[in-house]
Amino acid sequence: KAGIPLGVMKVLDPRQLKPDNTETERILTVLDETIVKLEITRLMPRITGSLERYARMLGPEITSSLLELQKLSMEIQRLLASPGDKESMTAVEQRLKCSLRNILRLFLANPLLYHGLKYKVRVRESAADVFIKAFMEFRDFMLEKLLTSPDEEKEKIQLMKDISLRVEKNTATASALREELAAVTQTRDEELKKKDKIIEDLKISIEGLAKDCKAEIQHIMEEGENQRKEDEKASKEKCARLKQDFQLLRAQFNALVLEHRASELVLRKEKCKAEREIQKWVQKYDIDMTEKQATYDELQAAYNDEKNQLALLMEKHALLLQEYTEIEEERRVLKEKEEEAAREEARRNAAATCIQAFWKGYLVRSIYKSKLKKGRGKGKKK
Repeated sequence: KAGIPLGVMKVLDPRQLKPDNTETERILTVLDETIVKLEITRLMPRITGSLERYARMLGPEITSSLLELQKLSMEIQRLLASPGDKESMTAVEQRLKCSLRNILRLFLANPLLYHGLKYKVRVRESAADVFIKAFMEFRDFMLEKLLTSPDEEKEKIQLMKDISLRVEKNTATASALREELAAVTQTRDEELKKKDKIIEDLKISIEGLAKDCKAEIQHIMEEGENQRKEDEKASKEKCARLKQDFQLLRAQFNALVLEHRASELVLRKEKCKAEREIQKWVQKYDIDMTEKQATYDELQAAYNDEKNQLALLMEKHALLLQEYTEIEEERRVLKEKEEEAAREEARRNAAATCIQAFWKGYLVRSIYKSKLKKGRGKGKKK
């Protein structure tokens, strides 16, 4: 652990990081909900087969939905057994999908019920388990991809390349040393064979010349034996040196393997710690969501009551508004009549005033004319 930087450790196992992106959390939420839906769907055949046993635990709403789903499944099987009416098949399939979505929605709204059924209902292993396991691995893969930045991905790839190059280099060096050792061993064996052949030939020659050249042959044999010993000694020293180099390289290789195994063990411990932390947060999230769901149900009930009261008030308001409209209409008619009467009174007053003015003018003119006539009469008498 001391020999591996912290950034490299994060690159090797990015799942120990927490999601800090809303989109990442939404994607993981969708994947987790899909896994839960798959597991619920896997439990449905066993629950439907023993519906009387789990009816009390499921409740009337989910039980009736499961009965409807069972009937639709039997209808689908009947239509598949006697194909012909495609429209009926399509309609039944649509109803089956809607029923399944409704059941999944009801189970998701009650997570405690799902967890209880998960540990109570025993289901045999099937192809659905393989698919769910593969989907979980896909979810972990998506989490790793979402939490790994491009720079960390490049760093991880580069680190793996460096490790691979080092391993390949050590392997190539060990292979080269093995080949060199094999070549040296083969060369030594060939030389020994050649010398053995020479010695054999010399022995054959010596047998013919034993009586005449015994001393010379003895000398040649000694020289050949000494040369063979020297060559064998040199070959053994070279083999020991090569073997020592090979052991040194193997020790280095084993040290690297141990180092990498230690790093892997540390990373695995951190991964397990992160998984436990995630599990704890998931449980906390489930508890919080359950409490919030209960609060939401209470608020929904209060909202429904207030909505009913509001509907009653709206009905009363509509009646009062209608009465108010009728009263306003009556007031408007009365006001128009009063205004019309006022205008008529004003016209009459104007006409009376005009008549009075005309009459007063007429009287004034009549008086004035009479006075003029009297004045003229007096003048003529004089």
